[in-house]
Amino acid sequence: MSPTAVETQPIDRLEEKVRQLVGMIDALRGERTKALDEVARLQRELDASRARIAEGAQASTEVATLREERELVRNRVVQMIAQIDKLNL
Repeated sequence: MSPTAVETQPIDRLEEKVRQLVGMIDALRGERTKALDEVARLQRELDASRARIAEGAQASTEVATLREERELVRNRVVQMIAQIDKLNL
């Protein structure tokens, strides 16, 4: 080997390692972009799920209110029937 060849070998190896690192950085940037996209998608899904949960809680409250109202109407009807029965005696 010539002295010039010996001197360029470390530089060539360093250059190859730098290229590999640049390739790694590019790959990691691509993976980061994909991960950020996935995070955004999952955040949208989470927000939608929270909205559905809130809607469900509201519907549950409405159902409870309607049941209470139904019970009040039922009691009132029972009272009215009792009064009608007393009139027919």
